[in-house]
Amino acid sequence: MFGFTLRLPYYFSHAAFRIVAFVFLTVFCLSAASATSISQANNSHQPEDFCPRPLPGSPVPEPEDLRSQNGILKLELTIRNFRQKDGSTRYCYQLPDGSQSPTLRLHPGDILLLHLKNELVEDKLAAPDLLSLTRQSICSAKPEKKVDPCMNGAMTATSTNFHFHGLSVPSVCHQDDVLKTSIQASDAAFEYKFQIPRNEAPGLYWYHPHIHGFSSKQVQGGASGALIIEGIERAIPEVAGLPERVLVIRDQDLLNPKALPSKSEPQTPRNLIDRDGDSANNGTGFGKPAKDLSLNFVPVPFPEYTRASINMKPNERQLWRVLNASSVTYLNLAVLFGHAPQQLGIVAIDGVPRKNNDHAAAVEWVNHIGVPPGARVEFIVTGPPAGIPGLFVTRTVDTGSGGENDPNRALASITAVADAAEPQSILPTSHQALPAPVIPWLGGVTPTRVRKLYFSEKVSNPNDPTSPTEFYITVDGEKPMPYNPRSGIPNIVVKQGDVEDWIIENRSTELHAFHIHQIHFLVMDWSGIAIDEPFLRDTVNVPYYNNRMLQYPSVRLRMDFRDPNTLGTFVYHCHLLEHEDGGMMGTVLVERRGKKL
Repeated sequence: MFGFTLRLPYYFSHAAFRIVAFVFLTVFCLSAASATSISQANNSHQPEDFCPRPLPGSPVPEPEDLRSQNGILKLELTIRNFRQKDGSTRYCYQLPDGSQSPTLRLHPGDILLLHLKNELVEDKLAAPDLLSLTRQSICSAKPEKKVDPCMNGAMTATSTNFHFHGLSVPSVCHQDDVLKTSIQASDAAFEYKFQIPRNEAPGLYWYHPHIHGFSSKQVQGGASGALIIEGIERAIPEVAGLPERVLVIRDQDLLNPKALPSKSEPQTPRNLIDRDGDSANNGTGFGKPAKDLSLNFVPVPFPEYTRASINMKPNERQLWRVLNASSVTYLNLAVLFGHAPQQLGIVAIDGVPRKNNDHAAAVEWVNHIGVPPGARVEFIVTGPPAGIPGLFVTRTVDTGSGGENDPNRALASITAVADAAEPQSILPTSHQALPAPVIPWLGGVTPTRVRKLYFSEKVSNPNDPTSPTEFYITVDGEKPMPYNPRSGIPNIVVKQGDVEDWIIENRSTELHAFHIHQIHFLVMDWSGIAIDEPFLRDTVNVPYYNNRMLQYPSVRLRMDFRDPNTLGTFVYHCHLLEHEDGGMMGTVLVERRGKKL
């Protein structure tokens, strides 16, 4: 039940034109380059690795915790990139002391004051990134003129911004706007400043760049980090006093792309490659994966999957807060003792605790958890007894015939050690229960209207199976079109205060993950089968289509526009970021009541 593929737009399907277009645009941009471009060229040969990472097999480190003080969390981050000897490029968020991707911890009502300095440099040695030429203006702003980052809108390989995934803060500049806000390497440090809503659900959120056309490259390179709204023990008393472990799972290009699968694996069919050069789904659960995974930056590379390591006291209970910060990889998480799956107690999904109404149990016990790209899960785990080996794994995910290969693989060994160090954060034991919600539970609200949208893909040249593919998310009844950042016309207009049902169909043969900014939604049904979930999500899988089905698979989502922070224009898209970069995105405008729809 989970899929992806990066394609190029139709007007770059001819090789000759690709070369001419790239050369022309490169020369044009370089002729207009500012002093920033010169400094980038000078910096491109610096020997220092700005984004160092642990070696395979290392203990899983904990990201640095940054906690709000007296209601304010102040920090400075710099985004940098560094080209590796293998040709890949790492991206990282660094604190002044050089540590990467801190976990930001705030309480509802706190102020986040974050200064972001962009020190990205152009990767001169990389192969032409033709996606950067699609529907974007490589030189959208004249370099000799300073442009307000709030109105820049430039989408280039060295532009960046922040998306605070899952938070319900307004989509305006200096808060959570990703449509116009674009920070360049020549800009001074850019200030993000906003208040965490007082009714924000306690749980796990995250931050990452969201420059259309380049989100995948920066996130896959490692530009991401966790953000926690404190107080989950107030919603789920069962976790009070537990040590908590933050685990950020990222994907990256294969470290050993030419290697054959391990001999310990079953024989798999001949490796098939999709149009973006990754391993295609072979349906076996084995074989070469599309991407390698890492656990808090400890790589777990194909083909041997050398495991990271986690030590726990024997039989110790912990709260694991797991973020799938992958650009395209689906996870299906499990903990094994020997070969036996263990029970995991889910307490929150996508930052929202389970107990949101009087009928829900606070903890749901399962033996595996599917987590699409962008989603988060928080669960209680019990460590192995002394002498029993434990494994943290991701099981295979069927992404469809058009999807990529996400096979079974181990992520970390879990070892029972009597004197194992506790995680750096432990939840409070004393707490007051969260106040009751002041608005009705979303599941009991009658929707104002019902809309249908659908995912689809189109090969630009049906006679050429290797030609680029465009990705669409389309309002039913309209013509499929890739997202146009210059349009300015929203795909959907709603009224603040309304509740709507959106039916999201998948008309493609690969799995997609629907995500919307600023709000959460309630899953009402899964291809017509009613779902009774006691929590809200911001990311959900939409099953893939195959030719044997009598109708397109779908999910029905109850969308909540009641929060005043939803006013404005923001985006919805597939959270397989190569799909989003390739056009699978739209915008919704939330207007004040009283205006005409």
